[in-house]
Amino acid sequence: MSLINTAVKPFKATAFQNGKFFDVTEANFKGKWSVLMFYPADFTFVCPTELEDLADNYDTFKSLGVEVYGASTDTHFAHKAWHDTSEAIKKVKFALIGDPTGALTRNFDVMIEEEGLALRGTFVINPEGIIKLCEIHDNGIGRDAKELLRKVQAAQYVASHPGEVCPAKWKQGDATLKPSLDLVGKI
Repeated sequence: MSLINTAVKPFKATAFQNGKFFDVTEANFKGKWSVLMFYPADFTFVCPTELEDLADNYDTFKSLGVEVYGASTDTHFAHKAWHDTSEAIKKVKFALIGDPTGALTRNFDVMIEEEGLALRGTFVINPEGIIKLCEIHDNGIGRDAKELLRKVQAAQYVASHPGEVCPAKWKQGDATLKPSLDLVGKI
């Protein structure tokens, strides 16, 4: 079963952000657009490159009204230690959610049970707490924040323009499509 157009399931976890620990629940994903990006583990190889890329683009996400969250099955203490020791992770200003029980990771169907780690799962959640994008990668494949930004903008556009859809490679300002009988067989 797909998670698309389903509500974020209830959870409670602890996150690290800007030198502080705080609780996060499904309520944090309501009232604004959110990106939740799962990664396998702190102190690894591809993960810091992805988180640094997101950190480098965080201001652009914020300008779109989007909050970003990273999550792994590490503890919030491990997130702080990684932040304190890695030049790449020191750039991260968004929340890093600790999920040592795996409850959140399982809620989003990205748990690798035999390893206790998350797959590289990316989720875009609308202000109502509904999942609008779900993308899951093998752990050897890193993600690109600029491509994620494009997809967030497309999701926001479609949400604010009922009856329109964004074609492949759509970028903000490009033409969209209005599905109709007239378009059938003409694209």
